Amino acid sequence: MSQEGFQPASADTSLSSHESQRTNPRKTPIQILHEYGTKSGNLPVYVMEKAEGEAHQPHFVFSVRIGDVDCSGQGPSKKAAKHQAAEAALSILHIDYSKASVPVNSESNGVVAETNQPNSVGILQELALQRGWRLPEYTVLMEAGPPHKREFTVTCRMESLSEKAAGNSKKAAKKAAAEKMVSKLQSLSGCSEITWTPKPSVRFENLRSSTAETIGLLRRNPLSIPNTDYIQMMLELSKEQGFEVTYFDIDELTVNGQYQCLAELSTSPVTVCHGTGISCSNAHNDAAHSALQYVKLMATTK
Repeated sequence: MSQEGFQPASADTSLSSHESQRTNPRKTPIQILHEYGTKSGNLPVYVMEKAEGEAHQPHFVFSVRIGDVDCSGQGPSKKAAKHQAAEAALSILHIDYSKASVPVNSESNGVVAETNQPNSVGILQELALQRGWRLPEYTVLMEAGPPHKREFTVTCRMESLSEKAAGNSKKAAKKAAAEKMVSKLQSLSGCSEITWTPKPSVRFENLRSSTAETIGLLRRNPLSIPNTDYIQMMLELSKEQGFEVTYFDIDELTVNGQYQCLAELSTSPVTVCHGTGISCSNAHNDAAHSALQYVKLMATTK
């Protein structure tokens, strides 16, 4: 059983039951139920109960829980099933969604606007709680600038994903990083509703017991051959072992005038290694080299 994203969806004009929304845009049942949940302190939680049928004619069943109310819906798409489930919940709650309307922003290409939408920090928090993920982590990566014009760089980590953003305060940088994370999750999901599912964490115990080819080569061969593309080597290893690698450029140069970079591996625990170089690409390669050395050590230590 997999839980689906809690974010409100825009009006789905592809559904026959909502054809009238093309000419008379209204909030969808999903949006109205979400607004009700925001005000009552009980956000709706959608769960996909069943997915069956052929690829050209699928059939989905979704349930929704909001407070003490449990309802289900079905349809030819996930959104259609969720719409029906939300309609059933609104009916039990005695909320007439057909009378709730919202103006369409002329610059939104027909997408229905949403009011009272939680900010991105709150969205990530609720998403983690609903899905049973680790709570998002925010780390101040850098603080620069004169006292009257400080700039903060904050990293947001969500499961295996990382995003960073800058702002004139820690709060602003945190909010911007969370917004980028929400956008990434939506991009990985392929829609505004977050359906992305994280890969299971790769523990170092798994790396030690792995007999795959790339990690075997890493154990046997030295990491001291000149002009080696360590970034490519790390990419091949991460694909083989199922973890992700993210590179973060540090804006501040070293005392020797070199570029700096951090390579973050979505292992469990998370691995972060530092690299420097005469260019950004060289710093990335050096960080990948350091990370490979660490993985090699951990993968061979009994």
